Amino acid sequence: MIVKSVFLFLAFMVVLGIFGKWRFPGQKTLAAAKCPKCQRFRIGKGPCACEKGKP
Repeated sequence: MIVKSVFLFLAFMVVLGIFGKWRFPGQKTLAAAKCPKCQRFRIGKGPCACEKGKP
């Protein structure tokens, strides 16, 4: 009975992994958060560090 429960849990996790890879929620939002010049993630609403002249 325990083996059957473990097998069903693992099968469920595999299915969730497949669908999670197929459509990752928030993927467009993460792509929009990158700086178009240096491709680093911007934190906050201000300009990127490359636009300020900082390394």
